[in-house]
Amino acid sequence: MIRGLIAIAIAISIASGPSGAKSEIASEDFFVDAATPGTKLFVRNKHADGSLPPDRIVLFVHGLLFPSESNFDLALDGLSWMDFVARDGWDVYAMDVRAYGRSTRPPEMSQPPTENLPIGGYDTFVSDIGSVVDAIRARRHVTKVNLVGWSLGAGMAGAYTASANDKISRLVMFAPGWLPTTRPDPGKWSKLGAYLENTKDEEDYASIPPARREAIYPRAWFEAWWAAQFATDPAGAAKNPPIIRSPAGPLADVRKHALSGRAFYDPGKITVPTLVVVGEWDTDTPPARGQTVFALLTHAPIKRFVMLGEGTHMMAFETTRIALFSEVQNFLNTEHRK
Repeated sequence: MIRGLIAIAIAISIASGPSGAKSEIASEDFFVDAATPGTKLFVRNKHADGSLPPDRIVLFVHGLLFPSESNFDLALDGLSWMDFVARDGWDVYAMDVRAYGRSTRPPEMSQPPTENLPIGGYDTFVSDIGSVVDAIRARRHVTKVNLVGWSLGAGMAGAYTASANDKISRLVMFAPGWLPTTRPDPGKWSKLGAYLENTKDEEDYASIPPARREAIYPRAWFEAWWAAQFATDPAGAAKNPPIIRSPAGPLADVRKHALSGRAFYDPGKITVPTLVVVGEWDTDTPPARGQTVFALLTHAPIKRFVMLGEGTHMMAFETTRIALFSEVQNFLNTEHRK
């Protein structure tokens, strides 16, 4: 059910499709009510040439630290992931969980982080995915949509699907995490405040072999990505140094489940076709964790595991990204034809 669906912007852009043909891409921003009264969730929608096929609808979900708008709709060399999907004839959505990007920021985020306990968390993440899935289903008069999650968002998309298989056609888990193989330091992340203050980080850039950095992750793209992130959080960007604020609750849950050795959800309860895709050089969620998730997908009627060479956790913003986009799109399209 959509409550308070508010359209706030409509934009039209001209872009080249995968075949090289010109296509019009419509872009609309709106808000969906979360389960918590007064909480609005930001959603962006793109589709090409007025094409709205009811069986080609996909929702993208972001990860732990950064919102969707600046990730899935970041145009590098004139192309964002959302554009790529829209040009292929899909109706594509990307959402921000509460406390991220343009979604409602809880009042704790206007106070120093140390003044409150961690906000948000896995349950909130999954609940907000459900609110947006239901809003899209009502908006488009369909029973099911496709779901693509990145990093923590991959796990949360998996957790949501495990509890709502009847609402999901296909699931893509890009760079999913899982429980560590050894018990982590109990002191790690034990004193989290309400939210995280993320500063510009060179770690992912540095994880690429020096001789390959400019070829894999051009410095101009790295800078463009960080500029896009800061643009989603004007209050944080105004600080010195600039920061991106994100809720600490999900990280507190990462710690809790890592220490207990008990996962938040059971991949064996996912009963829809599922793709797990990872990057060879991912040091944040190493490929082995994706392989573990893949092995646990014991009831997915179709499951695929793809490792892409020379890709890091940031593969969606690297020159290997077209391989990533294509693998995901091939999976969605192949299953669509079945």
